Amino acid sequence: MGAKGYSQNAAFQVLVAGDCFVLLNMSSLRNAVSRRAHKERAQPHARKKFGLLEKHKDYVERAQAFHKKEDTLRKLKEKAAFRNPDEFYFKMIKSRTVDGVHKLESEANKYTSEELMLMKTQDMGYILQKLQSEKKKIEKLAAVLHSVDNQQSNRHVYYAEDREEAKEIQFHSLKSTSVPTNDVFNDSKRKTSASYRELEARRNRVSQLEKLYMDMALQKELQKKGRKRKLREDEIVCPTSKPVYKWRPERKR
Repeated sequence: MGAKGYSQNAAFQVLVAGDCFVLLNMSSLRNAVSRRAHKERAQPHARKKFGLLEKHKDYVERAQAFHKKEDTLRKLKEKAAFRNPDEFYFKMIKSRTVDGVHKLESEANKYTSEELMLMKTQDMGYILQKLQSEKKKIEKLAAVLHSVDNQQSNRHVYYAEDREEAKEIQFHSLKSTSVPTNDVFNDSKRKTSASYRELEARRNRVSQLEKLYMDMALQKELQKKGRKRKLREDEIVCPTSKPVYKWRPERKR
């Protein structure tokens, strides 16, 4: 190398000028030069029937999912290889395999008939409590609306001897009384309408609660002991849409 020259490798370029050495980073030089942005090509027209062409990001997602499943299978194989043959769990005898999936046995009959009867009674007690509460609220709201509708008029009747005295009385009455504005009247009317809507909604809720209570009471009676059968439509004295049951009479000791 003479007095002036350079040495180049894959990462750096060294410029030698006399006794001075200048170290240049080639990566910075590469970034300074504008290059063409290479884009991934689309699916050729002749291969449109094969669907979208997989891009690199699609391959990354597919590869990650594949390796995740692979790791899961490897861990399961390790657990199966090093398992304890004496281990026991209660779910081993309380579950069964359906199409390769473990499912627990049905827990519909895990309560006795006495426990089911007690839970049904508690549910009926809660429904009855809410029903009574709604009825009290309806009575209170209906009383308030009734007092508002039947509010007495505050008008007074004056008697005058002649027309002049009538005009004077009318002038003094208009001066002493203040007529409510339209805003106050509209506000009171809107509140009254909202109260009537609330009353109607609470009445509908009461009817629904009564129907639910009757259905629960019927289900509770059907759970009791004794032979019973459902009556046909021609056997019902008073036609109704609800089912009617008849219990076989039993002799009480």
